[in-house]
Amino acid sequence: MLLGSVFVLGQTSSPPATDKPLKLGSITGRVVNESGQPLPNVRISVRAFGSQRSEQLFTDSEGKFEAANLEPVNYQVFGWLSAYISMPRDDGAPNLYRIGDSVRIVMIKGGVITGTVTTQSGDPVVGVHVRARIVKSDQQGTLVVGAAPYERMTDDRGVYRIYGLPSATYVVSAGGATDANSSSWDAYNADVPTYAPSSNRDTASEISVRAGEEINNVDIRYRGESGHVISGTVNKPQDSPMGFGINLTSAADGGSEFNLSTFQAPENRGFIFYGLDDGDYYLTARTMLPGGEWIVSTPKQIKVNGADVTGIELTTQPLGSISGQVVLEESKAKECTDKQPPVFTETQVSAWHKEDEAAKRQPRFVWSLGAPANADVQGNIVLKNLAAGDYYFLTRFSGKSWYLQSISLVSATTKKTVDATRVWTTVKGADRISGLKVTLAEGAGSLSGQIVLPEGESMPEKLAVYLAPAEPERAAEILRFYGAPVSPEGKFSLNNLAPGRYWILAIPALEGGLAKVRLPDGTETRAKLRRDAEAAKNEIEFKPCQKVLDYQLKY
Repeated sequence: MLLGSVFVLGQTSSPPATDKPLKLGSITGRVVNESGQPLPNVRISVRAFGSQRSEQLFTDSEGKFEAANLEPVNYQVFGWLSAYISMPRDDGAPNLYRIGDSVRIVMIKGGVITGTVTTQSGDPVVGVHVRARIVKSDQQGTLVVGAAPYERMTDDRGVYRIYGLPSATYVVSAGGATDANSSSWDAYNADVPTYAPSSNRDTASEISVRAGEEINNVDIRYRGESGHVISGTVNKPQDSPMGFGINLTSAADGGSEFNLSTFQAPENRGFIFYGLDDGDYYLTARTMLPGGEWIVSTPKQIKVNGADVTGIELTTQPLGSISGQVVLEESKAKECTDKQPPVFTETQVSAWHKEDEAAKRQPRFVWSLGAPANADVQGNIVLKNLAAGDYYFLTRFSGKSWYLQSISLVSATTKKTVDATRVWTTVKGADRISGLKVTLAEGAGSLSGQIVLPEGESMPEKLAVYLAPAEPERAAEILRFYGAPVSPEGKFSLNNLAPGRYWILAIPALEGGLAKVRLPDGTETRAKLRRDAEAAKNEIEFKPCQKVLDYQLKY
């Protein structure tokens, strides 16, 4: 995913204290089909980014909706309509909106998988849940491994029909374990799942589905083999009133191919999972404290090999946190007079973990607990629920004339301030780390332009534009590397650019996009990008608050 157009890099001033109430606003929108026709009665969910709570509403006869009385934070907007899916963004970026925005959601018919489930003798299997689980997404930047499956029950003929599927590659199974709180319990939950055509997971057929396409005759010959059990107990503090959710995660793919969950009530002595096949699993317990913090057990690896696994004990502990502040540095340049400053509550900071071998041994849902955090009205920020690991920081904010100048952290051991963009920040256990400082500076430039191709050539796929600092003294400044995707029509734009001189280059998008370029250990990647950009001999300079329009970049 390319992140350059939303990441941006003075004397620093502290945010002003304020007791003013937050100014509320609305997000409006319209939902249409692929032909542009309005879709009524679409269920809309408007959710503050990183929050579990959302506002639910429906589109009117013209496909319009309005979510009112919203606080000034970042929001995600989703639409649900039976058999439809939302058309994904080409760049794979999250759909983040602020109050005052108008949203256009395009919904298209999803794909369909249909077939029959029969016994080994050919009789229909009635009332069994059939699940289509994504194993590979067609959409860039979309995390699907570990996601909930799409499922339907067979009818009295043993026929099933699963619809509303996004473009992806699936495996399809009948029977087997399901979540304890799921409504899909049936007479086959204690069986090992049977995968199409009549196999275990290792030899299952993988089925490619495109949106709007119907795949027929994905038939399953049900094997009806008894599954195994995993059971145990979560140890909790004495007299604790809390219950625990327990996740069972497939250890396939270095993290999770699927998740199952059950619950250990406060008065209950244990938990149990049914219908499991042989294989390796991770077992993790978690519960949320009243302040929104999770306590989680260290994932325990379990091997099922021809027998039940019982007597497991899990012990939980709090996750780590990092706290700090977002500060603003104003510009004295006359070109930046009367520019709108960022709204602190719309400023979002997130900690992304290092993708190393240790991280792969954690079920992926554990990393998702450390959601991005919005600053409060005074710029204070707390990143909660961080699993043990190494992290770097990303920032999103409003204010077109501002850029991300620096991210620093006070070392807990030396008490010295370090550049948090150049080193990984290590979180251990229940660490409480403070001293994070995100500095936004006024004076950002912006660029929009067009790729110019040699006569007779067509636009390459997945092309991107990158900026690398031209001044030698800034060559090592990570936040001065920018990137953005090029549209199929050859257009590009970059915003929130620090003033200065840059080399500009159009090349096929780097694997991992700008996120990889900005990793603390991405020194070689940045050096090569800068060398290639300098060799192309295209230089551009941005003065404070300068907008460069209609730039022509030769490819």
